[in-house]
Amino acid sequence: MDFSAPRGMRDFYPEDMILRNRVFDAWRSAAVSFGFEQYDACVVESLDLLKRKAGEEVENQVYAFQDKSGREIALRAEMTPTLARMVAARQGSLQFPVKWFCIAQCFRYERMTKGRKREHYQLNLDIVGEDGAAGEAEVIAAAVCAMRKMGVPDEAYRVRLSSRALLSELLDKKGIDAKFHSGVFIALDKKGKMPREEIEEILRADGLGDEECAKAFDLTDISSLDEAAAIAGADSPAVARIRELLSLLELYGVASQVVFDISVIRGLSYYTGVVFEAFDTKGEFRAIFGGGRYDNLLTAIGGKPTPAVGLGFGDVVVGELLKSLGIADPAPKRDLVAVGYMTEAQRAAATRLAARLRGDGRNASLQLRPQKAKQFFAAAGDKATHAVYVGPDDEQAGTARLKDLATREQSEIPLS
Repeated sequence: MDFSAPRGMRDFYPEDMILRNRVFDAWRSAAVSFGFEQYDACVVESLDLLKRKAGEEVENQVYAFQDKSGREIALRAEMTPTLARMVAARQGSLQFPVKWFCIAQCFRYERMTKGRKREHYQLNLDIVGEDGAAGEAEVIAAAVCAMRKMGVPDEAYRVRLSSRALLSELLDKKGIDAKFHSGVFIALDKKGKMPREEIEEILRADGLGDEECAKAFDLTDISSLDEAAAIAGADSPAVARIRELLSLLELYGVASQVVFDISVIRGLSYYTGVVFEAFDTKGEFRAIFGGGRYDNLLTAIGGKPTPAVGLGFGDVVVGELLKSLGIADPAPKRDLVAVGYMTEAQRAAATRLAARLRGDGRNASLQLRPQKAKQFFAAAGDKATHAVYVGPDDEQAGTARLKDLATREQSEIPLS
């Protein structure tokens, strides 16, 4: 019998939950502090919905199967299609814009690499119904807030920002027809992940000539927004949008975390405007989080046209980043009182004490069988901040001693 988890999946023992909860707590705290409302959904999704969002090839990338009634379903690979479905279902009654977040477990059947597994947890932040740059600014600032709550130094990462709308304008200026733009985006997103020759083959298969391929690649060498603006023209709506966003991020106090990078494209086809990805400054890991504007997704699944922007923030990479920075150490012990007793005769008194502590709002862990004092205190020191041991003399006196396990200070506590 093999006791390991299935390939690409993870078990979380209590010691593993310390880091996971630290990440989750930072995510939830940041989202709530920015006014996002939490939602959730079933872990299985209609395969048809995923195909509408990502195309027929998605079936090879997800855990897809038929249920006992022959319906085609899949484990969710991301939350955005589900979010779009849920919003479309109540589009007539929701008050827009909506700001929603979730922490969802997602599954993707693909080749595993450093920082990528076949299962992960992900924070999703989405704003639906806002078409201004304030939407992008809000989700980026909330993600930076989460990083700070985890203790990640600002200098440890940067959010690289670009725009598919800007890239479309630049492709137009280079004489590449709009019908090829979507294919160019997907191909150029593979730059650095596969040889240029293979990417050029993909572009040629879509109908681009050698000269057009070279022009498309040249765009990814643009090093600044000013350089892109010089090509796009003074009246470029996409350049104006990025400049507005950068000004808003300055007001949020996170502009120092954001840099323009024309090579950020995002592989998912539903993005329509600004896109962004966060990477560690040493370049050791995959993207920490990423997202962008997806104004057409609700329409694609049958909803009414509604602008939207969002991001996904996975737990695997940020967990590795915290470890590499040496800040993944266990958090300080929570306030926990260990309650023990010497013999069966003291069980009732110890149990009543533990119940009373819990009723008073404290955390209390009651030992489940009698123990000698030395054994009890040795075990309590690993998990608890305080301890009470009830012996025959304590029961007779009606009081015991509450010990602070860090300072060794003691105070009396009544047993009744």
